[in-house]
Amino acid sequence: MDLKTASALRRLRLVSAPEAVSFLLLLVCSVLKRTTDFNAVPVMGMVHGVLFVLYVLFWADAWNRAKWPLGTAALYFVLAVLPTGGFFAERRLRREAEDAVIASRARRESVAKA
Repeated sequence: MDLKTASALRRLRLVSAPEAVSFLLLLVCSVLKRTTDFNAVPVMGMVHGVLFVLYVLFWADAWNRAKWPLGTAALYFVLAVLPTGGFFAERRLRREAEDAVIASRARRESVAKA
């Protein structure tokens, strides 16, 4: 995995958890708006909207650079629209990055020993 691909995956991973938190907070604010006089939906809507747009931009960049199959790309997009999906995306992306590092080290060691 080259540096640009790793950076694209890292950006997507770093924005996925805050996007999920903002989605959950927006849902809570929506319930509070209907049950109390508290109305933070405009603010949380804006925050979540910005984070969602960032997620989609970083998702498209990661898809382009990592050359994911359509199923993997679709999975990461669906995880963005599920309330807790960002947490699962973050965990899966972290595991993918760790696997890439391990594979890179193994390739380096096998070249050094040969």
